[in-house]
Amino acid sequence: MSLEEVIKKRYSCRSYDEDRPIETEKMSRIFDLAKLAPSAKNTQDWRFVVVTDKDKKSQVANCANRPEIFEKAGAIIAACSNSDNVMTCGQAIGPIDIAIVLDHISLIATDLGLGTCWIGSFKPDKVKTILSIPENIAVIELMAIGYPVGEGKHTPREPVEKVVCYNEWGF
Repeated sequence: MSLEEVIKKRYSCRSYDEDRPIETEKMSRIFDLAKLAPSAKNTQDWRFVVVTDKDKKSQVANCANRPEIFEKAGAIIAACSNSDNVMTCGQAIGPIDIAIVLDHISLIATDLGLGTCWIGSFKPDKVKTILSIPENIAVIELMAIGYPVGEGKHTPREPVEKVVCYNEWGF
């Protein structure tokens, strides 16, 4: 698949084949490529806990807003940052670096025939406890990943003219 095809095919998957585990080779490929994502000052501050154990996955899913969707995924990735650095622009690097690497993961997964869904509505302190994540590590985002059931549903997007202007604010 071309990059354009992958981008157009990716969607937020909310229906997973719970009987089809993700092959170890595919997970390895995802992270081998994801680690090539850019990070602020090349800190590579991301750390991932990949939850595949059914009981633990259910516990983590129950920390999210819609657990019935995510517990059926082949895995839930807890994307963490070990940095509290702030860039000159005033933005924390952790959430930005995690967003970049998770976007890479979602595109790589799509290319490998998997579906993903970002999970931003969850209780990080509970996830930390379940996964034994140290207090000084931030759980930034969760991502469900697995084999999709059915066809993906794309949501409408704004026209380019509504989101892009040139040289000065024009909205």
